[in-house]
Amino acid sequence: MRIISFAAFIILLNGLFCYLANLPEDIGLDVLDGKLNSLSYAPFREGQSPLLAIFPDPGQIDEDLKLLSEKTHTFRTYSSTEGMDVVPPLARKYGLKMIQGAWIGYVDTGNQKEIDELVKAANAYPDVIKRVIVGNEVLLRGEREPEELVNYIRQVKSRIKQPVSYADVWSMYMKYPDLIKEVDFITIHILPYWEDEPIPVEKAPAHIERIYKQVQQEAERIAPPGKPILIGESGWPSEGKQRGWAVPSVVNEAAFIRGLLKVAADNHFDVNIVESFNQPWKSELEGVVGANWGLFSADRNEVFPLTGKVTENVKWVDHFLITSLIMVLMTVCYAKKLQNAAVPKLLVFLVLIQVLSALLVFHADKSWYTSYSDWQRLRTVLIVLLNLAVALLVIHRSSNLLVGERTNRTVIVALDAFYFMVIALMLYKTYLLAVDGRYISFPFEIAAIPTIALLGLFVINCLHDRFILANLDFNQLIGRNPETNRRNQQLGWLTLFYAVGLIVGEAKAFMMGRDFILAYPGVSQRLGCSIALTLGNLQLLGWLTCLLYIALTLLVKSDKLNVSTADK
Repeated sequence: MRIISFAAFIILLNGLFCYLANLPEDIGLDVLDGKLNSLSYAPFREGQSPLLAIFPDPGQIDEDLKLLSEKTHTFRTYSSTEGMDVVPPLARKYGLKMIQGAWIGYVDTGNQKEIDELVKAANAYPDVIKRVIVGNEVLLRGEREPEELVNYIRQVKSRIKQPVSYADVWSMYMKYPDLIKEVDFITIHILPYWEDEPIPVEKAPAHIERIYKQVQQEAERIAPPGKPILIGESGWPSEGKQRGWAVPSVVNEAAFIRGLLKVAADNHFDVNIVESFNQPWKSELEGVVGANWGLFSADRNEVFPLTGKVTENVKWVDHFLITSLIMVLMTVCYAKKLQNAAVPKLLVFLVLIQVLSALLVFHADKSWYTSYSDWQRLRTVLIVLLNLAVALLVIHRSSNLLVGERTNRTVIVALDAFYFMVIALMLYKTYLLAVDGRYISFPFEIAAIPTIALLGLFVINCLHDRFILANLDFNQLIGRNPETNRRNQQLGWLTLFYAVGLIVGEAKAFMMGRDFILAYPGVSQRLGCSIALTLGNLQLLGWLTCLLYIALTLLVKSDKLNVSTADK
């Protein structure tokens, strides 16, 4: 049958597209010997969290350090308590050196315990622990005053022989330059993705070089020359929300690290990469993007190699095979019904099935990968089921349009209800993105399939009739009589309002950044740059496209409904 032949052809085209879209990419020079100089290490796995006081056991830490010994010469820790006492002897076992950290926070007793354990470890393992860091971004979090931090630093310096430092974002050292006098070496975090003005990955190495030299100049101004500087954290996320022109991806993370190491080698910078393993617990604080900075995933699989070419989606073959199986099953289901359909209509129908299947498989897998708790996984399952229901109902509705059959009223009512749920979720997520969207990813897993499904219905509707704007009418697309136009109009205008609010909220977030204000003191200049960063965000534009298309279908009115394709 010709429908089978057409389906096979579309599957082959999809396979070719997937192959070309996932070709391994050459991203720069290999990391020398496949090993980094230094790498941040937090030991937490899925289900473990410092927030919940659930910590890994010594066996898991042993497994981690064995993996790290294949990727780095040195690693940095952030705490010296809660089971971290086993780390120095295990590091010695695997020939690793350490930059040992003490966590400083609100609680005085906890801080003193951290310092005592740090001192104990540093004195017991001087061959392993070569430097120590007292506190990590405590000034940025506002949990301690500079004077209190200095007292902790001085206490540690008086009790150990190793060099002592404090770690924070680079701007904190510029804000409190007296810290430079207190530390033996300066530890700065330079994270181009998180800058108030996000830096695109291709410009990130140059940005790091500029910031390093800026801090170096400040250090030479107020301290004896030659004080060492460690870039204590620098990295790039592999998943999550795009900020301005800074795009999280596996390829970008790998490219950033290799570019950074080249700049470091050229300028003799001391660099520690963040981080070893993806940290699921951070998703509760920083969303998907916060959990995905590792060389390894949370289940200890390599995210990308330090040598050779890098592939963005290593599971694309699996995705293609599952998508093809769905395509074959759906084609068989509708082969008899559509055997006499015109070729253009048949091709549009099959392409719609292929696209919806590919989106379903891709978003289901990605959402599951970025779900780190039972609640997050339940949410993923519910969204996948909602998408599956919408896709199946739209495909059924499409097949009826193609052959001029009426669509069962139950199907129409279900479609209307599911789309109302989708639109409500889209509005809710857009509100969160507009109000405080720093850590919230654009939820394409909610909107992509429903939006493409409506677009497919529009094209099929036009093939059945003609290409006119009235064919965008949501009621006509799903086959419902125009009895809900008032509700649709209200939802449509509300969706447009939220779309505008998202642009305003995103631009406002940039304008309020402290470093952004210092870089652009003029309001008009700052506003122009904020708008440019906002509208240059392809993820944001994609989300706006979904919102605007949904709004358009809700606002367009059609006075007629083809009774041959819907129940009265």
